[in-house]
Amino acid sequence: QVQLVESGGGLVQAGGSLNLSCAASGSIFSINQMEWYRQAPGKERESVATITSGGMTVYADSVKGRFTSSRDNAKNTVYLQMNNLKPEDTAVYYCYLNYWPGYWGQGTQVTVSS
Repeated sequence: QVQLVESGGGLVQAGGSLNLSCAASGSIFSINQMEWYRQAPGKERESVATITSGGMTVYADSVKGRFTSSRDNAKNTVYLQMNNLKPEDTAVYYCYLNYWPGYWGQGTQVTVSS
């Protein structure tokens, strides 16, 4: 029905940057509100960023000032620019489309070495 394909994860040293992409395709008219989640081994999945249909963004305190979410509606794609990465940012990152009934990306691994 709707597919979210993520890319951009990888291995980076502390202080480095990565840009994650989440491209939506399928039977939708817009990507609407989307969120970025992450889950580290042994930890619960947590929300790190939200971007509304109007482009307003909200960030978890742990990433505020370092992560920036944006969207390209023409491409049905949202981005998560991650700067000044820390080892504690290591996790699988998922995008979530807040469009009934809700859709998840497949996840992309981000590993930050010290």
